[in-house]
Amino acid sequence: MDDFFESVKYRDFSRWFNEKSGAEDLRELHKGFNEVNKTIHEINKEKEAQHLYLKKILELINTGIIAYNIDSGEVLWINDSFKKNLNIPSLKNIQFVKNRKPDLFDSVFVKNHTSENSITVDIENEKTKLLIASSIFQIKEHSYKLIVIQNIDSTLTQNETEAWKKLLSVMTHEIMNSIAPISSLAETLQSKVQQSIEHPENHQIDMNDLDTGIESIKKRSEGLLKFAKTYRSLNKITKLNLSKILVVELFENIKTLMLPSLESKGIALHFEIENFNLEIEIDSYLIEQVLINLILNSVEACKGIESPKIILSTQKSIDGQPIIRIKDNGKGIPNEIIDDVFIPFFSTKKSGGGIGLSLCKQIMHLHKGRIQVKSIEEKGTIVSLIFHKLKKEESY
Repeated sequence: MDDFFESVKYRDFSRWFNEKSGAEDLRELHKGFNEVNKTIHEINKEKEAQHLYLKKILELINTGIIAYNIDSGEVLWINDSFKKNLNIPSLKNIQFVKNRKPDLFDSVFVKNHTSENSITVDIENEKTKLLIASSIFQIKEHSYKLIVIQNIDSTLTQNETEAWKKLLSVMTHEIMNSIAPISSLAETLQSKVQQSIEHPENHQIDMNDLDTGIESIKKRSEGLLKFAKTYRSLNKITKLNLSKILVVELFENIKTLMLPSLESKGIALHFEIENFNLEIEIDSYLIEQVLINLILNSVEACKGIESPKIILSTQKSIDGQPIIRIKDNGKGIPNEIIDDVFIPFFSTKKSGGGIGLSLCKQIMHLHKGRIQVKSIEEKGTIVSLIFHKLKKEESY
């Protein structure tokens, strides 16, 4: 018994007690000791494996992590990403950063970032944007600080580049579609005019043909100008005129605006209101524009559908966020393109400019809300507008 408890005291679980000789009750006791040692040994091996696994993950991720003693500044653990992001070759104590890079030390180590913040630091004479968060924890009598950083410059640049690639690709396609026939028609008309000037007796120009050709060029040019103006409208809305409004009042305005048009098309418009006192803080003009845009999309989707209907409903999420939903029983959106519907200038309609949903998303973003789309082909689409929750002191 003394030997067993001494081994426990010094955490030596490698000892093996004889199970094959001696009194039977002693052999049973030894067997029990060995079972305890074996179990604890296996638990320790599992913990060590988990520790190594976690350590490997933390080493491989692009997020920089450091933990250090608040009082002494001694580094408990640091991964390569942290050193790489701050361009520090080695770090055993954070005082090294304080002595070499005081501004960086103040931004990263001194300031508390209890919630995720974005900071800009100077690294090797270059401004770098970092996402940073920190937390303090206790191990026995010592306090430690954990700091997590991520370089978001490269991520922002990559996302921006991809967005520009998509935008330029679509713009190039649209512009080429307009310019190609304009160029071809202009070349034909120029050839006819040139022949008429050089050989007026053999090539008399038909003024009707010339007028028709110029009219076609004019229309195509106007279409291209309209496209450019539509593109510019993406950046037009930057400021909101916010006011509190009951959702039921918003729905009444939409009903007045849209019902006659929908009835003429044989499309039923229904309103489902869960809470008649539900209030949201919005720019009513812009949100009305969003709802009109989404209803018109539903109208397009309902073409050729038996008993077409559009339902506007309102409710609160579990978190208390007001939600407005526009639901239709139209053709739906194919799975392969549903992720693309918010890309500027993306459209499945031949006559569409692909600006509607992009503009809706921007307006919702300005309201600090978001827009979600769920759709099933041949069954319909649901678009949800999720607004931020009014604080208690904001509501009436």
